[in-house]
Amino acid sequence: MSTAIVLMNLGTPAQPTAPAVREFLRDFLSDPRVVEIPRPLWLAILNGFILPFRPKRIAPAYAEIWNCSADGAQVEGSPLLYYTRRQAELLQKHLNDKGRDLAVEFAMTYGEPRLDKVIDGLRKKGYESFIVLPLYPQYSATTTAAIYDQVAQIFRKSRDIPDITLIREYYHSPLYIKSLANSVREHWQKCGQAEKLMLSFHGIPKANVDKGDPYYRHCQETARLLAEELQITQDRWQVTFQSRFGKAEWLQPYTDKTLIEWGKSGIKSVDVICPAFSADCLETLEEISVENRANFIDAGGSEYHYIPALNLRADHIQALAAIIEDKLPGAK
Repeated sequence: MSTAIVLMNLGTPAQPTAPAVREFLRDFLSDPRVVEIPRPLWLAILNGFILPFRPKRIAPAYAEIWNCSADGAQVEGSPLLYYTRRQAELLQKHLNDKGRDLAVEFAMTYGEPRLDKVIDGLRKKGYESFIVLPLYPQYSATTTAAIYDQVAQIFRKSRDIPDITLIREYYHSPLYIKSLANSVREHWQKCGQAEKLMLSFHGIPKANVDKGDPYYRHCQETARLLAEELQITQDRWQVTFQSRFGKAEWLQPYTDKTLIEWGKSGIKSVDVICPAFSADCLETLEEISVENRANFIDAGGSEYHYIPALNLRADHIQALAAIIEDKLPGAK
């Protein structure tokens, strides 16, 4: 049976313009998995208050990171789209070099390329088995479950449903943890070790976790395993949560407030890594690398370093390959 791999990430506006951002946000924020407020109320808020104004405010931030990477190198267009495409290409080469006869494509939950189009194209080429890997190491209903919904919707009316494996999470995968640790060590070798290592994960509403979402537990376990691999004591690192939206309470401690507190308390140097992001994007290149750098420096800090996402690291591609190979027919 011919097997195809589909890597999936969140998605990105097609252009760093207000109309393109509005189209992306409408798709993204209309998903009930993303916002669990009662639908009539939320759609009124979305269409009446958010979509008319927010795209104009954040389009300049997208423009700032367009064609950019965390290490200063130039990429083509949206960093998230660029890195996800290249990850698929590198994973394809890695698997081929190991003698695996697999196709590797990528899709986005919101925006292009869409999963239904990618699956349809692969089925027309004769592929009958699919492994879908969401590039979210830590499971959340707001991210990975949205992909489950799309897979179910694609085949809801199909009579001949292919064999499908959807990888739920890989927050504790040994090679994923090793890749994170390698990226931190390489940064320390180049720049020295800061007083604090901040592990900033994307936030979700606290109410989601109270209702049973395992995301918080997965983040804490990733952080614990990374700290063990780096052999650093509890007083040297801290888990925080970024990118909150709206007035509800989100997972704490908050990244921005923690950095301000650290700066005011006399901490002079900090390294920040974002283990939940498989590829650099607006939330890392602008929110973490620019906005939160300013928060820390303005509060009294001196040295602030963002350690890039795993992106195209060879050990990252090897980690993804190992996760996939474990799901192939005949794998033990």
